[in-house]
Amino acid sequence: MASMNWNSKSTISFTFVNAALCLLLVLHFTTTCEATLSSKFYDKTCPNAISTIRSSIRSAISRERRMAASLIRLHFHDCFVKGCDASILLDDSSTFTSEKNALPNRNSARGYELIEDAKAKVEKICPGVVSCADVLAVAAREASLAVSGPSWTVKLGRRDSTRAYPDVANTDLPGFTESLDRLISRFGGKGLSARDMVALSGAHTIGQAQCFTFRNRIYSNTSDINASFARSRRSRCPAAVTQGSSNLAPLELVTPNSFDNNYFKNLIQKKGLLQSDQVLFSGGSTDSIVSEYSKNSARFRADFAAAMVRMGDIEPLTGSAGQIRRVCSAVS
Repeated sequence: MASMNWNSKSTISFTFVNAALCLLLVLHFTTTCEATLSSKFYDKTCPNAISTIRSSIRSAISRERRMAASLIRLHFHDCFVKGCDASILLDDSSTFTSEKNALPNRNSARGYELIEDAKAKVEKICPGVVSCADVLAVAAREASLAVSGPSWTVKLGRRDSTRAYPDVANTDLPGFTESLDRLISRFGGKGLSARDMVALSGAHTIGQAQCFTFRNRIYSNTSDINASFARSRRSRCPAAVTQGSSNLAPLELVTPNSFDNNYFKNLIQKKGLLQSDQVLFSGGSTDSIVSEYSKNSARFRADFAAAMVRMGDIEPLTGSAGQIRRVCSAVS
């Protein structure tokens, strides 16, 4: 009889253990599912979100075509600092300092007001639903399309950070004078390959750079820059550091407002404006990728789109982490 009682209790005990394990598994997989980014994330909660963002961004770029490059760069600078969480959009507050004044962003990053405007329009139709991080991610894709660039499927469901990280921005964002090995290491630290890095650098086929970012390069008289190209860039960028530092020059001279593969053709001719551009084709491990992209525009476009998706996957806040800001420049 004692043996029977022990088996009965044992059976009951195992039943409870199994039930508990099943519950834990259900909770785990439910949380995992809910925390996964998906292109359909707002299909039911805000079905017109994407079209609203698209209309707002396309309208802004039609007024200033250069803004396409600025928005792609803004998304990049967001994702490389603690993940794609819209921390770059926050202004200074009583509890933290904004990333906007970090060295890589100060007087350089642009497009904040466009994201704010697109977010405001989404708030009117779906208050408190769509994150600023997702608005920025969609805006980058729409910016590419607006200048004949590739499209990609934007995963959604990110949430917004509750603080900014200026110190991380200063340490994690690539610099314009960095070596190839350093660039590969930086991108690798974010889960991106050397090929991803070269493809994403191809965004420099549009946009402009300030004189102080390429002054040393065009006056260096080194063998890694085309001499006539360097001379032509000096007209808008004086040698004296006290003059013209904010003067702009197109990153790619041939078609500076259209998304194409001329950037890579320029690198082969030693006409990369920034040092961090030219190191991609300088006898190193990425020469073959640059050469491939210079000959095969379709491959570049496909790889750029794929790399943008992977970049958008960097450390997103999901589930109950972070928040959905009502205004992108301030914590709600």
